[in-house]
Amino acid sequence: MKIGQVLLFVVPVVALVAGGWSLLANRQSRDVQLGQQLYQENCASCHGANLEGQANWKTPDENGILPAPPHDETGHTWHHGDRLLFEYTKLGGAAALKKAGIDDFNSGMPGFGDVLSDQEIRQTLAYIKSKWPEKLQSLQEQSTKSEAQSNS
Repeated sequence: MKIGQVLLFVVPVVALVAGGWSLLANRQSRDVQLGQQLYQENCASCHGANLEGQANWKTPDENGILPAPPHDETGHTWHHGDRLLFEYTKLGGAAALKKAGIDDFNSGMPGFGDVLSDQEIRQTLAYIKSKWPEKLQSLQEQSTKSEAQSNS
């Protein structure tokens, strides 16, 4: 095979791969931007405009309900895999925990399944995750992988 023939094959393949990565990066960036808007509209009133959560979020109120936790690196959101985060957001805390076999936790988190589409929930979570340091993003990805393996 001549060099010209090789280049005719290699150059388009490299361009397709590079273009694919570029499209993926653009898509992820767009998801994060849309997620930020969705977060501000649906989550910030409880979890804070800057993901800071409510004061004393580790201490239950008089009804035994914990205040909304932070979604930044100071909270625990990054400890959980994507499936749990998605279900917690879509179904609400009590329903998601019950589905996971936890009946004795009184969660104040409402479900957003009637307000947000599945894609919008994913975009909102993409925004939240984008605000974490890389190390925490990596740890959360590991939780997601472990979660997927335990459900296989």
